[in-house]
Amino acid sequence: MKPVGEEPLLLAELKPGRPQRYDWKSSCETWSVAFSPDGAWFAWSQGHCVVKLIPWPLREPEPSCKAPERKSRSSKVEARSRAVAKEKTLECGQIVWGLAFSAWPAAEERATDPACTVGLPCLILATGLNDGQIKVWEVQTGHLLFSLLGHEDVVRDLSFAPNGSLILVSASRDKTLRVWDLSRDGRQVQVLSGHVQWVYCCSISPDCSMLCSAAGEKSALLWSMRSYALIRRLEGHQSSVVSCDFSPDSALLVTASYDACVIMWDPYTGEQLRTLRLLRIWALELRSPVAFAPMTNGLCCMYFPQGGFIATGTRDGHVQFWTAPRVLSSLKHLCRKALRTFLTTYQVLALPIPRKLKEFLTYRTF
Repeated sequence: MKPVGEEPLLLAELKPGRPQRYDWKSSCETWSVAFSPDGAWFAWSQGHCVVKLIPWPLREPEPSCKAPERKSRSSKVEARSRAVAKEKTLECGQIVWGLAFSAWPAAEERATDPACTVGLPCLILATGLNDGQIKVWEVQTGHLLFSLLGHEDVVRDLSFAPNGSLILVSASRDKTLRVWDLSRDGRQVQVLSGHVQWVYCCSISPDCSMLCSAAGEKSALLWSMRSYALIRRLEGHQSSVVSCDFSPDSALLVTASYDACVIMWDPYTGEQLRTLRLLRIWALELRSPVAFAPMTNGLCCMYFPQGGFIATGTRDGHVQFWTAPRVLSSLKHLCRKALRTFLTTYQVLALPIPRKLKEFLTYRTF
């Protein structure tokens, strides 16, 4: 991988239009931010039990930042979203800690999907709440579709599988991760109990092969999304890990903690690359940072789905947008990424190929 471009620059900042009496008070924090899969919406948990939904981009994009056209289910959702794209507000009645978007597919075989109008594809938003509930909303209408029950404490973070399967992972202060299948009426399909402290965050890799979670025991755990088995534990933070995210090309993994440190890991070998006190962006194949951003009071971060910039939430309730360096992936990494979109780990291991190739294709080596 080769980095292209300069250090991250601050593109824009959103500040909540709260009454003055709310400023610098408890519950104003931006605990979570999220982009829709098609990049058409941005969600912001701006504190005081409110979620703000903003059509994206905030203004006409520059030619270099414009997302490529995609003829997919997400494109249909985006077209429908933009037809009536206006800012929206969801009043959730309690503190919103986690946010995650997904595209709901059209009803099939003449079945009318009750979740979306006349069975058309739509955009949904899951919200993790203070009482342990997960509420799933239809973005355009603001209708509540599901209330998922099972967690016994705050639902701190949420992550949808990027492949459109409607698999949702939730992280909670009850020290568990739970896996839900929204295509089966929100059925809970798995409980992961490897953490011994509050679980603060979770992120599914873009190729849907791995799940990263982090908790108060100063470590991050990597799980297999195929078998839900624990792969390895990443140690090294001096305080609770509160945010983790995979980059859109599966090449980067960032973990951030309350001690203001950011540690970059190789998610497949468990090697700690370096510990720093600024938000840093790393290329794993280079084993060195390619850029950093001077984020302060940060609580969460998320890559834009098509790349190009990163959104960060802060303790004072603001959201900042940073340019992200472009990274030119190696041909072998692109080949691996393409193969893993349709081959499971077990299928790779069964291939009649050399052991070193199997290790590379299963992300054991770079």
